[in-house]
Amino acid sequence: MDSHSSTLIIVFGILLLMSAYFSATETAFSSINRIRMKNMAKDGNRRALQALALSEDFDKLLSTILIGNNIVNIASASIATVICTNYFGNAGVTISTIITTIFVLLFGEITPKSLAKETPETFAMFSTPIIKFLIYLLMPLNFLFSFWKKLISKIFKTTDRQGITQEELITLVDEVESEGGIGAHEGELIRSAIEFNDLDVEEILTPRVDLIAIEEKAPIEEIKELFIAHGFSRLPVYRNTIDHIIGVIHEKDFYHMLHLGQKEIRSIAKSIVCVTPQMKISELLRRLQRSKSHIAVVLDEYGGTMGIVTLEDILEELVGEIWDEHDEIIEHFIQMEENKYLIHCNADLKSLFERFELKNNSDNYDAVTVSGWVVEEIGRIPDVGDHFIYENLKVTVVKTDFRRVLEIMVEVMSGVSTQEEVN
Repeated sequence: MDSHSSTLIIVFGILLLMSAYFSATETAFSSINRIRMKNMAKDGNRRALQALALSEDFDKLLSTILIGNNIVNIASASIATVICTNYFGNAGVTISTIITTIFVLLFGEITPKSLAKETPETFAMFSTPIIKFLIYLLMPLNFLFSFWKKLISKIFKTTDRQGITQEELITLVDEVESEGGIGAHEGELIRSAIEFNDLDVEEILTPRVDLIAIEEKAPIEEIKELFIAHGFSRLPVYRNTIDHIIGVIHEKDFYHMLHLGQKEIRSIAKSIVCVTPQMKISELLRRLQRSKSHIAVVLDEYGGTMGIVTLEDILEELVGEIWDEHDEIIEHFIQMEENKYLIHCNADLKSLFERFELKNNSDNYDAVTVSGWVVEEIGRIPDVGDHFIYENLKVTVVKTDFRRVLEIMVEVMSGVSTQEEVN
């Protein structure tokens, strides 16, 4: 082997290393965890800060990598052809193609990309100084490619990618949870926080029919009994009718009033927040905080009382049920037999659809509770014994109070996907 051939082989090896560098750099910057890099930069890691700055203009970074990678790959293929034709004559072209393809794939693509994928942040920081120099060196070419990209974008009317969507964010949380980065409880908290702003007040209110309130002229003993029987710390106060709620009294203020010998609850009634059912609960939370209130009255379109929402109701949408010693634990879904369930109809409709994995979306209905859904399906206030088929469920009304459905029996059936007339 003469010195000329040895030099060409060394140059080929250097070009192969450069190809590996470009491939690994591309994978590293495509895979870096930006949150992790930002934390490293905040901790004073200058290289992490520089790598983040490079990743901000990913188009320029990518074009530099691709230009460099193509140059070294073409050069390595040319040198391999010269070496092989020197030794094998006309057959050297075919041999060089095979050798170059194998070497570039194995050592210039697959291996470096696999290694960079394992520790993208480390390799991105390692490669930053060289790639910064190459970006400066290839600036004229980068300018031309940037102009070309803008021209193509105008021709095909492409738009810049929008920020991460709520659905993508929830999917990201699911992936982190499945990989063990966070626990199931933490994942549920994050999902609840993400979806928090989607909920309307009407979806979490205590309906008018379940409302415990007192008339402003109610006897003291009656008010005492309500506080003791229900364990509430606050009670709404209405004038003449439940549609005219004028305030709210606190249990502590009530007993303090009795201690002072007073009997007019209007003197201790605090103003109450009034809201519409379409208000987002995130907005209501801020309003309750500003007014230092714990209860809001939800008014219907006629100004009547639709129900109430408490601060606890809102917080439960974030952290789950908050139980105290006065709360009655109600199982909304009770399995009676293998495929039969007794369901309390104040259960959330979305919970029913999720539990039985129904194909349709609960958002297609105006109702937010199982009771409202049954009324929508039947088209009237149901009687005990009324039933209908919904997808693979046979739904039978088993308890009512003449105004609403209280309990239904759901039987999971096989091979049923169409709805039957109400009986």
